[in-house]
Amino acid sequence: MARNVKKLSLANKLAKRGDVIKPTEIIGRQNRADNVRDIEDLVGTSGSSNSIYFSPLQTRKQRETVKNINIKSEPLTPTRVLPKRIKNEEQDQLQSKILMGSAMVVKCKVVPDAMNSPLRIDRIKKELQTEFKEEPRQEILENIKKEVDHQGQPHMFLGVEGPHPLWLIHLENIRIMRNRLPAPVDTMGCHRCADPKADAKTQRFQNLVALMLSSQTKDQTTFEAMNRLKERTLTTFSIKEMPVTELESLLHPVSFYKNKAKYLKQTVEILIDKYDSDIPDNPKELIALPGVGPKMAHICMAVAWNKVTGIGVDVHVHRLTNRLGWVPEPTKEPEQTRIGLENWLPHSLWAEVNHLFVGFGQTICTPLKPNCGECLNKDICPSAFKETKAKKSKE
Repeated sequence: MARNVKKLSLANKLAKRGDVIKPTEIIGRQNRADNVRDIEDLVGTSGSSNSIYFSPLQTRKQRETVKNINIKSEPLTPTRVLPKRIKNEEQDQLQSKILMGSAMVVKCKVVPDAMNSPLRIDRIKKELQTEFKEEPRQEILENIKKEVDHQGQPHMFLGVEGPHPLWLIHLENIRIMRNRLPAPVDTMGCHRCADPKADAKTQRFQNLVALMLSSQTKDQTTFEAMNRLKERTLTTFSIKEMPVTELESLLHPVSFYKNKAKYLKQTVEILIDKYDSDIPDNPKELIALPGVGPKMAHICMAVAWNKVTGIGVDVHVHRLTNRLGWVPEPTKEPEQTRIGLENWLPHSLWAEVNHLFVGFGQTICTPLKPNCGECLNKDICPSAFKETKAKKSKE
């Protein structure tokens, strides 16, 4: 059809035919439901039938729209009450909107009878807590039973709750790695520095000297300095008679060798006068000696007196326990780490922790560049996870 040609309206069509529309009777809506026709029905008819009436105001489409509206707005009678479970799109959408307003929308399900029951947040929370109640620690302990202690020893530490729930797996993995890869502490540690041919009193003194020299010094350097001292007969009297300058030359290149030479001189004076050239048999008196700290005292008690009085926490133990999450909160000082460990770690493991962690810190979990790729704990170590995440963010 051309754009400039106007479409004939219904009135134009009737005028063109010459038909005259004269309704002979007006009836109410309630009486004309069966015989009233729409105005479109008159087009094409002869117009001679007096029984056909039409509405001059509404077309068929308008009347049908009115019918639909009337049906939908009709109040429900008892015979037309909707069943509880109606599956139609409109009902589902309405229910979805109600459920989306709940604070617990994460686990809500769209169910038809939700319309007829009040939604209470406290009731939903209670149901969710019951549905998703988990016992992760019990599952962890079951996994530990499968992976730890392959030699069939009793699992005496499964009930111990540490700051990290997988601490027992950490410990067993470190044991395995320590057996595979020897460390300097195994052959040159303080427990290896005493002369095995000397008497017990002299050996205890030499253990104490080795611990005093080991502070902030590598095991190899301490071991070599101890060998030089033993060549000069390392006893309390030999150190007392030795000039300070000579003692310093024997200790060099031990860290802070001048201060340590001075402390040794002061310590032997106390040991000779107060302990008959022996060393104290308790941590309190050991710590009172010049140049002796808590770490040295507890290790000395274990090595020299075969008594476990505390955990010897050096830089390696301090670093590893923080990396593994074995302390409730990150610590800045080794003494804080010792207190945190002793609060939960079983007493039977205290003597093992120092030697185990020092060797592990010397070989794999080193200070600056830890070899996380070779560590058996790389998947369950909090620090290894953080390191991997940091590398991915940089890439």
